[in-house]
Amino acid sequence: MRAHLVWDWNGTLFDDTHAVVGASNAAFAEYGLAPLTVAEYRALYRIPVIDFYEDRLGRRPSPEEWQRMDAVFHEHYEERRDQCLLAPGAAELLAAWGATEGRTQSLLSMYEHTQLVPLVGRLGLASHFLRIDGRDGTSGISGKGAYLERHLRRLAQQVDPARTVLIGDVPDDAHAAAQAGIKAVLHTGGSADGAELRRVGVPVADSLAEAVSLAQDLVAD
Repeated sequence: MRAHLVWDWNGTLFDDTHAVVGASNAAFAEYGLAPLTVAEYRALYRIPVIDFYEDRLGRRPSPEEWQRMDAVFHEHYEERRDQCLLAPGAAELLAAWGATEGRTQSLLSMYEHTQLVPLVGRLGLASHFLRIDGRDGTSGISGKGAYLERHLRRLAQQVDPARTVLIGDVPDDAHAAAQAGIKAVLHTGGSADGAELRRVGVPVADSLAEAVSLAQDLVAD
């Protein structure tokens, strides 16, 4: 088994941070909270998302409040989503990695599975991945760890965990990778502040191209 990349989607391959921040601000406005800039969002964001909302509210949202904020977020995100593009160089990097004999890649996202799969298909990327998995549970109340473990179990006959690297944009990606027993590389172009990423203890890149290079070094023959 050769090197395998597990790609994150939102904020990694899909350059949607401004859409996410705008949709989050719409959810915050439901409870009279001031909007955040992208820089402020990156400095404050954390997973599970409900903990981020708790920080903003100053208390834990009730189930009804959480449901409302989550619904508003997704309504406004979907309005903005189709204006978003792939991250610079993403399509070329996917093609180049897949063109190297024996190297494989997959996609794991906390974006809803039923929304993720057709979007990836419309963007012409589906053929790059051994499998595509999105979230199929309640939004925002858990991290990626359990999803990554299940994703890797489904790839067990094709992927060696020792030769696998997750590329993501938030600390939770690195925590999930550690939980699943694989390596991680984070990049600074997504939802989290670069200084916060560098405190996690895994390699951090300032571009997807650099992230792929670092991942390649981690699983070099």
